[in-house]
Amino acid sequence: MEIDSAQYQLSFELRGHEDDVRGICICGNAGIATSSRDRTVRFWTLDPSDKRKYDAMKVLLGHTSFVGPLVWIAPNEEFPEGGIVSGGMDTLVMVWDLKTGERVHTLKGHQLQVTGVALDGSDVVSSSVDCTLRRWRKGKAVEFWEAHKAPIQAVVKLPSNELITGSSDMTIKLWRGQNCVRTFVGHTDTVRGLGVIPDLGVLSASHDGSIRLWALTGETLMEMVGHTSIVYSVDSHASGLIVSGSEDCFAKIWKDGVCVQSIEHPGSVWDAKFLENGDVVTACSDGVVRIWTVQHDRIANSVELDSYFSRLSEFKISRKRVGGLKLENLPGLEALQVPGTSDGQTMVVREGDNGMAYSWNLGEQKWDKIGEVVDGPDDSMTRPVLDGIQYDYVFDVDIGDGEPIRKLPYNRSAELFPENPYSTADKWLLKENLPLSYRQQVVEFILQNSGQKNFALDTSYCDPYTGANAYVPGESSNLSAAVPVKPSFKHIPKKGMLFFDSAQFDGILKKISEFNNALVSDPDFLNDGSVNNHLKEKKNLSLTEVEISRLVAVVKILKETSRYHSSTLADADIALMLKLLKSWPLTMVFPVIDILRMIILHPDGAIRLLKLLEDENDILMDMIKKITQSPPLAANLLTSIRAVCNLFKDSCYNNWLLTHRSEWCILMTTIKFALLIHSSFEEGPEILDAFSNCYSSANKNVLLSYSTLLLNYAVFLIEKKDQEGQSHVLSAVLEIAEGENLDVDSKYRALVAIGTLMLEGSVKKVALDFDVESIAKAAKVSKEAKVAEVAADIELLTKQN
Repeated sequence: MEIDSAQYQLSFELRGHEDDVRGICICGNAGIATSSRDRTVRFWTLDPSDKRKYDAMKVLLGHTSFVGPLVWIAPNEEFPEGGIVSGGMDTLVMVWDLKTGERVHTLKGHQLQVTGVALDGSDVVSSSVDCTLRRWRKGKAVEFWEAHKAPIQAVVKLPSNELITGSSDMTIKLWRGQNCVRTFVGHTDTVRGLGVIPDLGVLSASHDGSIRLWALTGETLMEMVGHTSIVYSVDSHASGLIVSGSEDCFAKIWKDGVCVQSIEHPGSVWDAKFLENGDVVTACSDGVVRIWTVQHDRIANSVELDSYFSRLSEFKISRKRVGGLKLENLPGLEALQVPGTSDGQTMVVREGDNGMAYSWNLGEQKWDKIGEVVDGPDDSMTRPVLDGIQYDYVFDVDIGDGEPIRKLPYNRSAELFPENPYSTADKWLLKENLPLSYRQQVVEFILQNSGQKNFALDTSYCDPYTGANAYVPGESSNLSAAVPVKPSFKHIPKKGMLFFDSAQFDGILKKISEFNNALVSDPDFLNDGSVNNHLKEKKNLSLTEVEISRLVAVVKILKETSRYHSSTLADADIALMLKLLKSWPLTMVFPVIDILRMIILHPDGAIRLLKLLEDENDILMDMIKKITQSPPLAANLLTSIRAVCNLFKDSCYNNWLLTHRSEWCILMTTIKFALLIHSSFEEGPEILDAFSNCYSSANKNVLLSYSTLLLNYAVFLIEKKDQEGQSHVLSAVLEIAEGENLDVDSKYRALVAIGTLMLEGSVKKVALDFDVESIAKAAKVSKEAKVAEVAADIELLTKQN
């Protein structure tokens, strides 16, 4: 069963605990055990009449303080229906018989909170804040030892019969008996949770905000960073997926070291575990246990989903602050019904989960929306947190087109160990794998944004790669200590894809309504005056009232992007869109394509569309071929190219994109010449001479979309090792890059595609044969910094062997 390509959605909520749910234990096929701050352990079993629901079968009472770690005892002679071992804040370890729900043993010995329990054969091993491990056999303590010099936070039994522990001393230790055979060092804060990936290694979750995968040799195989606070727990599944739970209110799903989904909760996620079928179970501080699934037949119903999202929204509003004020204390939209008192008067009101600023327009007597209000550095009650650490500043740094925003942390105040901005820059550049030549630029950015105007230039810097000193204006370079290094590129290679994910839905619906009204009044209506024979035969192409309502409902779903992980579309919705693509006149289909473009970005919509494309003739490809026929309409080209760009978002379309690659190469050529001949979309072959105009403002959006499509295909075909396809794309982007009066973004994306294909693809020699060096030199003189910089990257590539 493949579960790594789908998005998890809420399946069921297990309610019963009266306080934070702290721990989860998967009890084979018997059920799920959970522990709570309410001092209970609850055992839940699957409802035989509903495969997604669980019922509370046992409530285990005995602990006198909150309960944390749990471990399952598989059925045996002593426990014919299995058992549970629990550890609590009350320093006790308790063993429970699930057949009777009674406590069999109470294990006393720890001096402080019990933080972990594990089974070693028939023995119970427990860890504690008292820094010890204790082994229990048949209800009696048989040995204990000090395992760390700081509190132990977790203990896990490995398939190799060894034990592994995590501690507040920031280390992980591997034990054979009472002998520590290896210490794993790497985390910079408490190791809070542990997990195992059989035949591979150990997972660790830390207060430093990271998750690590370790080989049993102690080597770090992978580090996963994405949480913004303490990571409490980590678990793995046979599919290769990893799940983590954090103080930041998210459970995150990881694949190959990359976070592929963040599941938001109305509270801290204390624990997260996989069921054997791939479903995820989470324990939240709101007292609810939740099960998440990728299987459509186990997704919660609409009432349950609405209830969950309502609770999540209330939780976020209760925490959110705008301009130092709680969002829930702001006035609602009704406040805008009261006129302002002076021109330019501002007011902040609550719109959904956001605070919006409005300004009073005295001349027009209305409130003009300014935009969303967000907290600045001084608005928050607490300092910003990154990777579980508080800082004076956490800056958002945009390093290039299409790349994700990166976080740059910095401490200035003396009581927080003030950092030298040069040291901060050096560490950050190395961590982000960015060229060290950015050092001075980063330092200046830090100084400017942290309000430090008078700071002495540091000349003592020594490049850790080259040994060279820092550049100081007016001084001669000292390269004597330099050693050869691998060239660093600023804008290449491109990683990931670019999408077109914004839409003017109201305008789209208005245009569809306009076209539909025209069809109602004249079924043979066409803007260009032509009517196809098959259209003449159709008595009524217009939408019915039911279809219009369905279309409005689809748009409503697409607008609510925050619910994409749980909202669904119907096959009938997709079929309606494809019906319009097939039947409506070419002059009218562009708003339909635009809705289809956004459906492709919806997880459920993308899957349903692909299914219909596979079950029937490939309507999508037929439509693309039809709209690119000469003379093409700008709006059709724009929306169709953007729709195909969005197909790169979901890996389920990889085969489709690869299958139609050669057809797309032909269509790219068609589009290119169509742009050239009909650049203003007016009649007259004299426009052939206006080559520069076809890449200027008249077709800026079309060309930008076209460049984006080529860039996406460049990255995709490199991944697929398709040399022939890379050559086709290279040819197309070289022609764009040679244009003299293109808009900046189109040219930039074409150059990034060229550089990426040369650096990571297999067409560098082809590019050199096409004299790419001349193209790079011409682009280097651009007044636009990013164009000149990527051109410099390409020129450097041409000089490499």
